Amino acid sequence: MAGGGVARDEGLNRGIGTYALATATVNAVIGAGIFSLPAGMARAAGPDALVAYLLCALAMAAVVLCFAEAGSRVPTSGGPYGYVGEAFGPMIGLVAGVLTWLGCVLASGAIAAGLADALGRLAPVLATPVWRVAIILGVMGGLVGINLLGVRTASRLLAAGTTVKLIPLLLFVGIGLFFVDSGKLWAGTTPDAGGIGRAVLLSLFAFQGMETSLGASGEVRDPARTLPRGLIAAMAFVTLAYVAIQWVAQGLLGDALGASKAPLADAMAAIDPRLGLVLLIGTALSMAIWLGSDILGAPRLLFAFARDGFLPASLGRLSARQVPANAILVHAAIGVVLAVTGTFEELVVLAALASCALYIGGCLAAWRLRVRGVALAGTPVRMPLLGLWVILGVGAMLAAIALGSWAEISGLVAVILASMLLYAVVRR
Repeated sequence: MAGGGVARDEGLNRGIGTYALATATVNAVIGAGIFSLPAGMARAAGPDALVAYLLCALAMAAVVLCFAEAGSRVPTSGGPYGYVGEAFGPMIGLVAGVLTWLGCVLASGAIAAGLADALGRLAPVLATPVWRVAIILGVMGGLVGINLLGVRTASRLLAAGTTVKLIPLLLFVGIGLFFVDSGKLWAGTTPDAGGIGRAVLLSLFAFQGMETSLGASGEVRDPARTLPRGLIAAMAFVTLAYVAIQWVAQGLLGDALGASKAPLADAMAAIDPRLGLVLLIGTALSMAIWLGSDILGAPRLLFAFARDGFLPASLGRLSARQVPANAILVHAAIGVVLAVTGTFEELVVLAALASCALYIGGCLAAWRLRVRGVALAGTPVRMPLLGLWVILGVGAMLAAIALGSWAEISGLVAVILASMLLYAVVRR
């Protein structure tokens, strides 16, 4: 891959600007999780949930700064797949690409399942197994159709959808702040070390997703400027949003927050039942738009794998509208299978661990790319104190992986080894 990262993007239309990339990243990160996460954080960390959020935000800030520089140096389809491959060679690059795609497709399945469950809460008749499958197929099929129309159309619709999606969250924070009870902010039982660890894993899942939008880096306009600006702006906004949402949720529900299955909706319903309904609808809308962002970015990984010879050539072909249609269809189909057969919780943990391993590779790649002076598309951005961010990012992600169970960590190692075996078999 080294030296040929941008060559695989031949034929793609670089039509994604800074605003579109930033909104796609916000959309990819702020998905289904934020509408249910405050309860899980409260159950795991009690009154220290805000502290766990801030610790996770600091760790992710180091990762984001590393990815911003690496992305400006190697702006190619597959995002981290390209950065790591250019830095350490095609075998390690393939491992990073598989981890990126695996995290995306697991999260896609989890959120599609969560969307069906949310609609089942709105209308109990939709909670039956037949309707659940129909909802998943209908939503995923519609989003695939939009993405097949072209990257400009899909990214513009997602930009508009992200704005609409954020309205319920802005409503929650804007109204809820006036009803926060300071006495409830620190209510609950102080957690043990295991609880804090669980909260960190949950919050890491909430912060992951930037790699999804970066999968379309081969279609970003003026990437040396657009990638770092869009990525940093998006993640700064996400951090502020998460802290504010957790603050309001705890201030409205107190120690009852951990028992809620729809915490934002329940918190608003405590003020006015009509507001609770709005938030419940917003939950479903947010999930659908997140899935659209996933289908925009993640299939480009399969496209990149195929162009590099690791998957069938058909996945590396472009349609008449210059989109990797076959890759989009395959990715969505796998997401549907996961959504129908799995649950939100079990898929979330696996997705988080895969992303942690990926972030380690991306941080190390940023440093190596700078040392080697790699710049494939114009003058790259140079982040101050990059070495410090690399150390913090890698250390934080290793600590997060250690919080997983032995079975989960073993599964992650198996994926890495299988990716290396795939590379060896194909090259031989």
